[in-house]
Amino acid sequence: MHTEWNRIVQGDCLRELPRLPTGCADLVFADPPFNIGYEYDVYNDRRSRQDYLDWAERWLREIVRLLKPTGCFWLAIGDEYVAEYKVRIDQLGLHLRNWVVWHYTFGVACTRKFNRSHAHLLYYVCDPERLTFNADAVRVPSARMTTYADRRANPRGKLPDDVWVLRPQESPEHYRADMDVWYVPRVCGTFRERTEHPCQMPLAVLERIILATSNPGDLVIDPFAGSGTTLVAAKRHGRRFWGCELSPRYAATIEQRLQAVEWGVTPHEPAVSQAAAPRRARSQRAVPTR
Repeated sequence: MHTEWNRIVQGDCLRELPRLPTGCADLVFADPPFNIGYEYDVYNDRRSRQDYLDWAERWLREIVRLLKPTGCFWLAIGDEYVAEYKVRIDQLGLHLRNWVVWHYTFGVACTRKFNRSHAHLLYYVCDPERLTFNADAVRVPSARMTTYADRRANPRGKLPDDVWVLRPQESPEHYRADMDVWYVPRVCGTFRERTEHPCQMPLAVLERIILATSNPGDLVIDPFAGSGTTLVAAKRHGRRFWGCELSPRYAATIEQRLQAVEWGVTPHEPAVSQAAAPRRARSQRAVPTR
């Protein structure tokens, strides 16, 4: 079966995924609708609970079929269905490596419960003994380095924890030295990165995932491409990519974003080498993100 990669396909993933060859994907990232009433332009995010879970099982089976024996699967999901998804993915035979909590600012404002300011990122692999994990590509300065000037600090930095609160020194590509940005916020309406999609993932989150768990030339698949962030991150770092998006309007926006990105022009430079000295880190002024 011949498949053309490095593109966005407009259509229903339940129709398009079966057309892809078995065992083709090195990494699949899925940020499906949460079924909590988001206003998409063509998708109904208010399905019955059973209908939603039946639909989830169908596309999850396709994802598992597409993965290589050395491949991995990342799922972004909210509180309402994370347990149900985990049970189903476990039953499909994948192995959980990390349950990451991404904490963001500009969370959803609530009036009768605590504000929502996190999402779950479930990291699964097909085989715990055969996997890709590029630790050096995502190391970050430790508190021993940035705060305490402790000589015992590993000069190579540390691996990120499983609660992702990205700090300025952790991503020089996204956080300049003159900015004091302590969390990766959601991509809000005033942000330069923003598209028209209502649930846009930040590029920094996808780049960490792609850098850590895939290699240049690997195939990255996103069955719910949305704003196209997964595909943009893959292209920026020299990965092949394939995405599916139900909405013709969103798919057109993704195509525009991809055309504006050059292939593999942003190789990752370890943030550790650019870590600010402790005194400088304490003296930086807070500057709001835009």
